[in-house]
Amino acid sequence: MKLKFTKMHGLGNDFVVLDATAAPITLTAAQLRFIADRHFGIGCDQLLMVEPARHPDTDFYYRIFNADGGEVEQCGNGARCFVRYVHDRGLTQKRVIRVGTLGGVIEPRLETDGQITVNMGVPQFEPGRIPFDAPDVAPLYDLAVAGKTIKINVLSMGNPHAVQIVADVDAAPVTTEGPLIESHPRFAQRVNAGYLQVLDRAHVRLRVYERGAGETLACGTGACAAVVSGIMRGLLDARVTVATRGGDLVIVWAGAGQPVLMTGPAVTVFDGEIEIPH
Repeated sequence: MKLKFTKMHGLGNDFVVLDATAAPITLTAAQLRFIADRHFGIGCDQLLMVEPARHPDTDFYYRIFNADGGEVEQCGNGARCFVRYVHDRGLTQKRVIRVGTLGGVIEPRLETDGQITVNMGVPQFEPGRIPFDAPDVAPLYDLAVAGKTIKINVLSMGNPHAVQIVADVDAAPVTTEGPLIESHPRFAQRVNAGYLQVLDRAHVRLRVYERGAGETLACGTGACAAVVSGIMRGLLDARVTVATRGGDLVIVWAGAGQPVLMTGPAVTVFDGEIEIPH
């Protein structure tokens, strides 16, 4: 089976984008892993599927598959690439679109300067909606990992996040501790593990070990979750620049009950065609 694709990235968080608006595309987990493989396939952190709207009040539906072949609810950097893709392909002329996802409806907007702002929705803190094994909502949770206890904020930005504050993000145990948090038994559907360093009230640094993908150069929902966590702890103002290894995102959150707004770039790298094994 031959597939046409577009390679894109948002601050180095890279994607293979497939257009399934004219005809459905069905791929097995093994085929998804092949596409994501950086040696034998195309190589990506996630694969994005552009589909027709499933509800009359939306413009498109958007599916996200991690490099391990599993489908996930949400991806902030992917959402920006989604907007760039549908505009560049002439699939819409709207500057603001409503997109259905497994994690709910999002509203990305193409700005006049080429940046893309995504309304990522209202963060969710109820443990059952994350899901996270805890009796009640708490400002901070203790999590036992590898013989020690860490303090985390837990929330959903359409997908689950566990955020901890560290003194130096470069020295944080992202690649060793991150996998243990990702697969911790208290997270029934696994979790994205965020490591947040606060520089001042408007600037932070962030690394994220993503569920099903490992550490990526940037994580859009992770940046949203990190800023929300910092604001809840009283450490950050409402508008924060998040420095990731791939570049900067601007996150705005006005507080409880309000949606999180994320602004950043989306870049098309190249188009191609690949033979997918059965």
